[in-house]
Amino acid sequence: MNLEMLAFALYFVLVLAIGLFFFIRNRKDGDSEKQYFLGGRQMGPWVTALSAQASDMSAWLLMGLPGSVLAFGLGKAWIGIGLAIGTALNWIFVAKRLRKFSKAANDAITLPEYLQNRFLAKSPVLSIITAIVFLISFTIYVASGFVAGTTVFVSLVPSLSRETAMIIFAAVILVYTFFGGFKAVSWTDFFQGTLMFIALLAVPIVTVLVEDLDPSAVNTVYTNLNDGTEYAFVANVFSASWQDIVSGLAWGLGYFGMPHILVRFMAIRKPSEIKKSATIAIIWVTISLAASLVIAYLGRMVVAGELLPDGLQATVFIHLARRFFPPFLSGILLAAIIAASMSTADSQLLVASSSFTNDIYKPLIRKNASDRELVWVARGVVAVVAIVAYFLASARGEGAQAIMDMVENAWGLFGAAFGPVVLLSVFWKRFNYWGAVAGVVGGAVVDILWYNLLSTTTGVYELFPGFVAGMILAVVVTLLTKAPSEEVVAIYDKATDPDNDE
Repeated sequence: MNLEMLAFALYFVLVLAIGLFFFIRNRKDGDSEKQYFLGGRQMGPWVTALSAQASDMSAWLLMGLPGSVLAFGLGKAWIGIGLAIGTALNWIFVAKRLRKFSKAANDAITLPEYLQNRFLAKSPVLSIITAIVFLISFTIYVASGFVAGTTVFVSLVPSLSRETAMIIFAAVILVYTFFGGFKAVSWTDFFQGTLMFIALLAVPIVTVLVEDLDPSAVNTVYTNLNDGTEYAFVANVFSASWQDIVSGLAWGLGYFGMPHILVRFMAIRKPSEIKKSATIAIIWVTISLAASLVIAYLGRMVVAGELLPDGLQATVFIHLARRFFPPFLSGILLAAIIAASMSTADSQLLVASSSFTNDIYKPLIRKNASDRELVWVARGVVAVVAIVAYFLASARGEGAQAIMDMVENAWGLFGAAFGPVVLLSVFWKRFNYWGAVAGVVGGAVVDILWYNLLSTTTGVYELFPGFVAGMILAVVVTLLTKAPSEEVVAIYDKATDPDNDE
């Protein structure tokens, strides 16, 4: 076994050990639904912050973003800028309020349950629709994570077949998520987020210290031998088109509706600890995104000639890590890419499971199910979703590719459908159930229609018009329908009480 492989093996042992530890710990503390899905609302600020950011930033942070900037210039940085702004706004304005509102809304532990309880709705329609959307979308998301992780795994360990790599990758995620639940996912994401951060800083720092850099090399034009595309570092942040700027910033709007990130806010120990988590998270994401851009800039000077002619720009981090670090250390750094893929897939796997178990199985199939039964149903759903995602990810042909392409739009769908509703639910006392229904349905419909009819001709990411439409519809329908009852208003008042730190 070479030293890179040893580093990977140790990394996998670590995450599996975390899953086993929390399986034993959960049984000791009481293997309850709240423990499995929300960690008993006992997560500290550091784990909350880093697990949220690790589950957000997939391998795209270490491969997709620097690869795109390496090839096409800093104009491609606008998505990163939008994500940084969206992350900050989400932590500053939503995190603390959502934690307090979810507790006040009958201790809701999933986003569908929160939306149901927030308005004391007797009809489960919104909760069920939301849970079904989550289950389907996150199964596709998990499949995408398996594809991304396997691609990285094979590029790092060429001796492995794609099938073997995917089985190993999927099995490791399944085991620690199945047994450990939210705490295992959050703690593995904490370590994965830390590893990603160290790797993103170490590679550019060592590159600057070791390599004799030539800034003029940044402007060299390369031609891709596969399709003849010329790669010149001509675009910059300020010369990007208005469509790129609007679309990039629109990505930030998606955070307000991302269930696998919002659930982290709901799980923190106390609302008063959100401020510390927000500081950690904002610093992490700002430095990490900036480091990713620096890696692309340095890669343009050092390895662009090796990568761009063959269309291998996405591997710039891998090449720099292997070039400037000894095998065992480079193995640890490259494990950060695997960590980025795993930290996203595990969170989405758990949210898909929680949506079915808590919002469909419990209210519709087994109303009197015990906590133990619900936890094992949840584990079963984790296994089923992982297996379905595996077959989606391992499929071949145009059908499988079409499924994978849908993932690019899932962020927009979540943001447009749920972002306006989450914001209004924590900031507007007058907001009511039918306004929430209109916002979710309207945002989703406009997002889908814009993608199919106007995204190509306008060049504007469908999340933006979908978000605007969802917000307008939610407000208009709320004002045209009956005001919320005193009991619903009481939930708002309790959640916004400045002395409430539950």
